[in-house]
Amino acid sequence: MENLQKIALSIRRNIIEMIYAASSGHPGGALSCADILTVLYFSEMNVSTNHPKDENRDRFVLSKGHASAALYATLAEKGFVEKDKLTSFRNINSILQGHPDMNKMPGIDMSTGSLGQGLSVANGMAMAAKMDGKDYRVYCLLGDGEIEEGQIWEAAMTASHYKLDNLCAIVDFNNLQIDGKVTDVMNVTPIDEKFKSFGFHVININGNDMDEILNAFEKARNTKGKPTAIIAKTIKGKGVSFMENQAGWHGKAPNEEEYKIAIQEL
Repeated sequence: MENLQKIALSIRRNIIEMIYAASSGHPGGALSCADILTVLYFSEMNVSTNHPKDENRDRFVLSKGHASAALYATLAEKGFVEKDKLTSFRNINSILQGHPDMNKMPGIDMSTGSLGQGLSVANGMAMAAKMDGKDYRVYCLLGDGEIEEGQIWEAAMTASHYKLDNLCAIVDFNNLQIDGKVTDVMNVTPIDEKFKSFGFHVININGNDMDEILNAFEKARNTKGKPTAIIAKTIKGKGVSFMENQAGWHGKAPNEEEYKIAIQEL
């Protein structure tokens, strides 16, 4: 547990380093999901840096692709890319584009960025596993603002219809999007009851608590006959005091003074 917390802290530091170096990015939603990605890549998922295209590997889709800094920082921590490349984030010739590119970056299973599409892709991966007799699992991280997109609910209906119990959707429920509170912009609550009504096994957790995240993924693994949705209540900007619960930090890079404070706090 302590090791996972140390990894998450390192990922958060790298997120700030990357976005500061690029003078561009989305720190709020990247910081909020760092604990979830830590558990996925360092405890839950079967992935290997030696065989990044292993057909039996677990798959991950970052549907909220603008939080790419969190995924890149996690993949670097895991060893898919050298850490010294992180500061090339968002440079035109970098493999670390503003949104994940599966053709440029090892360890990425799907190019994302157009919100609302990731769960449909994850469905396809999970269905392929069933059809091929494979036992790999598919994980898809959604933003709470993103689930305002209708395609998410078409995908939810599909996942339930095909009984994709090898699929786990995670909603990063920090209740903030670029224009303010999700509940004010387009109220998606109750998120848990919506997924239940679509036939999902639903688990509500504190998405910044390692124990709760670990337990939720174990329950998801043991759920048969239906997909699982983990509704992870998180803090946007988690770990940096002046970014926490501030919609203004959805897509803004820190200046030099803010950068120094953030790194010191982390």
